[in-house]
Amino acid sequence: MIVDMQNDFLAGGSLAVAGGNAIIPVLNRYIACFQAHQLPIFATRDWHPPDHCSFQPQGGLWPPHCIAGSIGAAFHPDLGLPAGTTIISKAASQEKDAYSAFTDTQLNTLLQLSKIHRLFIGGLATEYCVLNTVKDAVRNHYTTFVLQDAVCAINKQPENGLRALEEMTHLGAISIHYEELTA
Repeated sequence: MIVDMQNDFLAGGSLAVAGGNAIIPVLNRYIACFQAHQLPIFATRDWHPPDHCSFQPQGGLWPPHCIAGSIGAAFHPDLGLPAGTTIISKAASQEKDAYSAFTDTQLNTLLQLSKIHRLFIGGLATEYCVLNTVKDAVRNHYTTFVLQDAVCAINKQPENGLRALEEMTHLGAISIHYEELTA
């Protein structure tokens, strides 16, 4: 599962995560590995209306970002999402924010219908959407792996990303690197 690798969260975007672009090649390696094993790939995206409650003009925390249909909401062109990737749009209603890919989406139903029991999760940002998606994955009893080399944190406070990784591990998620997956 690739979390929120959208233009607005990457270099030049309205809510860019410093260093976020560096994980694109790593995610592409994971994608290629999963494709080679004919495993499904899911990609999440923020898909906000222009007046979303999380935006600063509406009293939220964030600058406007990932407005549905905009260039900023598009997946980064260097991300190698294959045809057949299942796209999960989240936070699409004006009045409710959603950091987790499970919040008000069909993700859990789709995973159950596909008989998926293990999730491998990477993307942006470690302490927000990745953390909350991992929390819900564990809560929904999926064996959950965090692609530690394929996440990047905003780190509004130093060490936020590290603390989020520690929290995910404490909750039962397993942190792995690409080399461990392919060994």
